[in-house]
Amino acid sequence: MASLSSFNRGDAEAARILPVKTAATGARLMSIDALRGLVMVIMILDHVRETFFQHMQMTDPMDARTVMPALFATRLLSQLCAPVFVALTGLSAWLYGQKHSAAETSAFLLKRGLFLLFLELTLVGFAWSGKFPPDTIWLQVIWVIGLCMIALAGMLHLPGKALLALGLVIVCGHNLLDPIELAPEASFYIPWALLHQRGAFELAGITIKTTYPVLPWIGVIALGYSIGPWFGGALEAAERRRRLIGLGLAMIAAFFLMRGLNVYGDKPWFVVPDDSVRTVMSFLALTKYPPSLLFLLPTLGLGAILLAQFERIEGGRVSGWLSILGGAPMFFYLLHLYVLQLLYQGGMAIWGATHGKFFGVDHLVWIWLWYLGLIVPLYFPTRWFSNLKKRRRDIWWLKYL
Repeated sequence: MASLSSFNRGDAEAARILPVKTAATGARLMSIDALRGLVMVIMILDHVRETFFQHMQMTDPMDARTVMPALFATRLLSQLCAPVFVALTGLSAWLYGQKHSAAETSAFLLKRGLFLLFLELTLVGFAWSGKFPPDTIWLQVIWVIGLCMIALAGMLHLPGKALLALGLVIVCGHNLLDPIELAPEASFYIPWALLHQRGAFELAGITIKTTYPVLPWIGVIALGYSIGPWFGGALEAAERRRRLIGLGLAMIAAFFLMRGLNVYGDKPWFVVPDDSVRTVMSFLALTKYPPSLLFLLPTLGLGAILLAQFERIEGGRVSGWLSILGGAPMFFYLLHLYVLQLLYQGGMAIWGATHGKFFGVDHLVWIWLWYLGLIVPLYFPTRWFSNLKKRRRDIWWLKYL
């Protein structure tokens, strides 16, 4: 997401040479930042849950028979975040490439991708574990965005239709690989764990956990890049919104159809006798690690609809606030992780471990209260940093945040 903030300047520069009206260009770019900001706000909720509700861990997909419905709904809300992040990375890369050559765009993606890998292994990893050196490293969303950017640096040289086809094949077909499960002692285990099978391995005495296997996400970034031409100057804003809404509705309809058939795309759902709530929970319990086809269809579909709506209401107060958060995503991401870590360590120092080896809260309502209480305090320093970046273009390292 550090790279995404850098794309904003590239987008603005590219917009100045596109044959469109300034207002339409501004609406298009603000809608991207606003959607990114929205999913970042939603993301805080899930990270508060992970920080103060560690004693109530959930499986992937969530077990509809055992998890309490309120916790299920809280986790379900956050499912939108990672798919939208990755898809917007691809879209932003296309916008950046409208002013830069393919070689320059590839170099940009490669450098930003490597930078994200570095951040995951250092600042981000420490923010989660609070330990240095760590005994466990989780390769999570920043890691996978970095890898996707590196992959896109090569893929963008393909013809547009070929890149779209590749993205569709990966997203729609990767679940065919689910039966391939390698044991840790297998020679190809580590590469396969990085690509498609969530797993763990030891490296230099540190446990590495591949939380986000990268293969399906490469398909998502390719699809995000492939819709870039919709955001060029040749397409009217109303037509772009119509296409986004139509695409989103079609993806959501495809999800309900395929999930109802219960044949392909994720683990089967089931009926819980005399419990319609848990039956619906089973229907909605989808695999995120790696993201199944049925996980991606409704999340990306909803993301497309929201993107169209943010462009339609461009200039509104809420979209303006969200676009500020979406314009400095890496700063916001690091800030909220370190704030949560400080709060957790403070709780441990004052009250000690309250739930086994963890400090945590007793009721889910406290998770929501902590979440709501953090949004505004996190907004103001992010706004300050966003303004600083605009004022101080001479400070080169600010673009990385």
